Amino acid sequence: MPKTAAPDRAGTAGGGPPLRWRLVPWAVLGLWIAVVGLVAPFGAQLSDVQSDDQVEYLPEEAESTRVARIQQQLPGGDTTDLIIVYQRPGGLTGEDRRAAGQRVAAIAEAYDTSGEAPAEGIPSEDGTTELYQLSLAGLTGEDAEENAVRDVRDRVREGLPEGLTAQVGGPGAFGADASEVFGTIDTRLLIATVCVVAVLLILTYRSPLLWLLPLISVGIAAMTAMAAVYGLVRAFDLTVSTQNSSIMTVLIFGAGTDYALLLVARYREELRVRALPHEAMLAALRGAGPALLASSGTVAAGLLCLLAADLNASSGLGPVGAVGILCALAAMTTLLPALLVLLGRWIFWPRIPRLGSEGGQDSGIFARLGGSVSRRPVAVLTGGVLVMGALALGTLNLPGPLKDADFFTDPPESVQAAETVQDAFPGRSAQPVTVLSATDRTGQVLERIGATEGVEEARPGRGDKQWTEISVFADSPPESAEERETIRVLREELSEFGDQALVGGPSAQAVDLDATNAADRVVVIPLVLIAVWVILVALLRGLVAPTVLLAGVVASWGAALGLGGLFFGPVFGFDGMDGWIPLLTFVFGVALGVDYGIFLMTRMREEALAGASTREAALVALRRTGGVIASAGIVLAATFSVLMSLPLVVMVELGFVVAVGVLLDTFLVRTYLVTSAAWLLRDRMWWPGRLSRRGTDA
Repeated sequence: MPKTAAPDRAGTAGGGPPLRWRLVPWAVLGLWIAVVGLVAPFGAQLSDVQSDDQVEYLPEEAESTRVARIQQQLPGGDTTDLIIVYQRPGGLTGEDRRAAGQRVAAIAEAYDTSGEAPAEGIPSEDGTTELYQLSLAGLTGEDAEENAVRDVRDRVREGLPEGLTAQVGGPGAFGADASEVFGTIDTRLLIATVCVVAVLLILTYRSPLLWLLPLISVGIAAMTAMAAVYGLVRAFDLTVSTQNSSIMTVLIFGAGTDYALLLVARYREELRVRALPHEAMLAALRGAGPALLASSGTVAAGLLCLLAADLNASSGLGPVGAVGILCALAAMTTLLPALLVLLGRWIFWPRIPRLGSEGGQDSGIFARLGGSVSRRPVAVLTGGVLVMGALALGTLNLPGPLKDADFFTDPPESVQAAETVQDAFPGRSAQPVTVLSATDRTGQVLERIGATEGVEEARPGRGDKQWTEISVFADSPPESAEERETIRVLREELSEFGDQALVGGPSAQAVDLDATNAADRVVVIPLVLIAVWVILVALLRGLVAPTVLLAGVVASWGAALGLGGLFFGPVFGFDGMDGWIPLLTFVFGVALGVDYGIFLMTRMREEALAGASTREAALVALRRTGGVIASAGIVLAATFSVLMSLPLVVMVELGFVVAVGVLLDTFLVRTYLVTSAAWLLRDRMWWPGRLSRRGTDA
């Protein structure tokens, strides 16, 4: 073979690409190396500025949020409120009660209790349980509170008489338990996500080295996003919670890997018709670029719509998630292409795409699926719609509001203590409703509270010249429907005092969270639909195709949420669903689910512009994108499924609904519903664009 025709290491011939094309990938790689060196120290500091303060998860304008913020300003505003529960199933002895009292008194001496003596033990009617309430002041910072709770738990158990058990609960202990769980989430999630993505990439590419390039690129994207979010926190005082940063990590790995799969598949296809890798990559970017931009745009736009939400946890996720998506797009359209071009064809070994070889794109399962759609399009479309509708009926079985006691998949000690109190004191709530009264009207407010139906006891607590805190105990269990009604009546009774009497506390916060989540859905969902639809219209140059895609992903979201109703309670044993789930799963379900429709529809439009009829274009697009979209859907679903390994019910529910929705979009909506709709609509699919007027499907 003549020397000039021999392929070089990059698979080129005739001396390789011009010098400028040889330098571009090196320049891009050098730029990313500089970026990594710059951002790595800042990305590592994101965990230091994350805030899991309960106030940061509350609605910005809610009454209970105002109460929580005012409480922080009161003397002893950093109080850690605890309940200590001693129990002996056969009945407490005199020795038990003395031992319990001594330990509680010792704790009160060791900590600042704002001058208040420890409460006397409250015995249960059956004599098996004794309850103490204690408030520790002067503990600043999450670490101090966690350390204090651990110390109190050690002290209450030390040297107890045999058979006597002790548990520490209350809001302070619950917060410490939650912080301990949140402290392990980032590391666990990152390790699990990397492992899942690596395994799926290896199975997809069946190459010993190719899988490393997307994984390295998405890892760098994640590091860059963490640094960018850290910068936003410092520059704009943005509040970032552990939950939101965890979701951002999953988004980057899931969406970034999807972008890599689509680009690499298109690059492999172009390598079969182009001799030079850089030419193949340019063609791949031109072909896949619009879909990647639209895909990332829909996700970013959907997330930014969350800024309109009143709930801090929702609005804070908007910019955090959008930054993650944009970093993923940047890495997958610059760093990954540079690495692929520099390493050449051999990186695909052992399945190297040879120039002039056939890729087998027009055969296989998706060709058969396309054939079934073309033979019975009406039956396929009707059957798919009926299946989605039937699954959506499961939403009628969704569980009620999620209580604090049901927040963890494996209940910590604080939750177990609350359950013990509820069993031992069925007519008493150990979790008070907090009323803040203007100090000069405390007497009148107390009188009105005492006359309110459902209130068992009310007593004033700490305060200053402006505000006095009143602890109100309902005669019903915490966060029960009866206690919620008591809170509603209490607010109604105190409304005559205006802003001089405010009702808050954990149970009131739960009431306000549910109301705010419902209001946010009314605002955010239409915004998401409009934003995504506008992007699709701009991409596809028509109105019908975007509407079909959007209707499909909305249907898959409803079906996925319906499956949640069939699994959350009956299978997972969850007693509640977080009010955050419907809104967040809608944003992710629509923004991420429409990606696969975008990948399919842009290829369909490309084939139609090349002269194929819409029916032909639909089948060709399904055959040529079927495998890569299926792989992308599986990767994204598996990535979100990693959230189900976390010990938080809200994360399990979020991961389940999004993962199921993605799979429905991948294998039902995109494969059957969109393809059959395109087959039946013919050129009307592109109305009112110019493709709808060409008459090829007449």
